[in-house]
Amino acid sequence: MKSRFILFAIAATALTVGPALAATTEAALMKACKADVEKLCPGVPMGGGKIIECLKKHTDQMTVGCAKQLKALKG
Repeated sequence: MKSRFILFAIAATALTVGPALAATTEAALMKACKADVEKLCPGVPMGGGKIIECLKKHTDQMTVGCAKQLKALKG
């Protein structure tokens, strides 16, 4: 159940960056960052980009794949 919440939160956050970008990066972001969100951002509420902001605070601790996908969100 927690994994579904995390995946939904990542997807919802990805959707806030724009429909075109979200469509191309949403699946990759969810796949690459699932474990990072569970480890680095437990309990962070979804919405308003909170999970993305949390991940950005932990860039030195996240996996390479997640960091790459997060960077792709920036454009």
